[in-house]
Amino acid sequence: MRRALLLAFALTSAPPANAFCGFFVGKADAKLFNKSSQVALVRDGERTVLTMSNDYQGPLSEFALVVPVPSVLKREQIHIGDRKLLERLDAYSSPRLVEYTDPDPCAVRERAVFPMSRPMAAMKMRGAEMRDDAKAMGVTIEAAYTVGEYDILLLSATQSEGLEAWLRESGYRIPAHASRALAPYIKQDMKFFVAKVNLKEQKAAGFQELRPIQIAYESPRFMLPIRLGMANADGPQDLIVYAMTRNGRVESSNYQTVKMPSDAEVPEFVQKDFGGFYKAAFARTWKQHSQRAVVTEYVWNMGWCDPCAAPPMEARELHELGVFWLESNNGAVRGGGMPLTLTRLHVRYDAEHFPEDLMFQETGDQQNFQGRYVLNHPFKGEIKCEAREQYLTSVRERRRREATTLAALTGWSAEKIRKRMGPDALPQTEPWWKSLWK
Repeated sequence: MRRALLLAFALTSAPPANAFCGFFVGKADAKLFNKSSQVALVRDGERTVLTMSNDYQGPLSEFALVVPVPSVLKREQIHIGDRKLLERLDAYSSPRLVEYTDPDPCAVRERAVFPMSRPMAAMKMRGAEMRDDAKAMGVTIEAAYTVGEYDILLLSATQSEGLEAWLRESGYRIPAHASRALAPYIKQDMKFFVAKVNLKEQKAAGFQELRPIQIAYESPRFMLPIRLGMANADGPQDLIVYAMTRNGRVESSNYQTVKMPSDAEVPEFVQKDFGGFYKAAFARTWKQHSQRAVVTEYVWNMGWCDPCAAPPMEARELHELGVFWLESNNGAVRGGGMPLTLTRLHVRYDAEHFPEDLMFQETGDQQNFQGRYVLNHPFKGEIKCEAREQYLTSVRERRRREATTLAALTGWSAEKIRKRMGPDALPQTEPWWKSLWK
């Protein structure tokens, strides 16, 4: 079970000639990873819209979210998001598995500003008593709102120990020594966005899961505060960032950003355990870069995809996430193009390897990239031409390459891979298949 306090991880055009194509058969979505959070991060100029979702499990009465923000947010800057939009982003950008089937070798030879939520009443508090307690501890309650099922405070503080003590005395379940994580943000004169569940509003709304929180603000700093998210962690956590910008790919400016190994041919058995394969491949990439790198899993213009793990999002959905610069007509982007690049970044972080918050920068790079893995199915019909032996030899060589590639991607032993590729998994109705295993 996750700890109660989730301190912030804080939110169409024609394809080119070298398009990937292939038949989409599987994806590795965010649900593969435990202790994971998802953030849609929309950025243009100094405007930022964050949509934050987490995998909190536990009593709703113990949930709390603390996010450092650059200024005191007004109520109209805080909204309740739609979890389905993050699910759509996840499905669209997930690393994917595609398959190809060899043709008959004989035949080949012959042919040679997002919408605002409804206004909510300000939250009922203990009033003067609560504010007096805060003031005595160096904490100022700058604003208080109820938005959807959340009671929200905007706080400022002069010292971290007082803020920790006030949060604890006010009923927020926070981990021990949280003041050490709070201190750097107080020194930067940042404010604190604090949310907990209003059980009465949550029951009235009828939602079974906590909905994402959206905040919009302006700041010259393009960043995500992750250090607070380590205060209650019992190991590395996974964060998926869907960064959406006008001009190009997003990368970290204070950590190495690397691309996930991609366009790799893997054995056919991977189709039955693509999730297990991808988790192993990601973990190996993470370790190969000293557990300190930000991993790029997807970069694409959001007007199209190839192959598509899910359809591209509509302008209406993107507006709800805060992509305010799109011109739309009845939900369709004008002209078929889209001045919008999605960068999917995957961060596995802990206090030892990520001592600083994530700082980002938008680049002018618009080259498409995706985590893509390829299955090649051999032709299974009868081969009655001179190309038979040449084809079988090429398939044997390809299977050896696939096994070597899989070992390099995952760190799995050659013995384990050979066992899973073994002849027991082959159709026995085609006699010529036996020759593949000489």
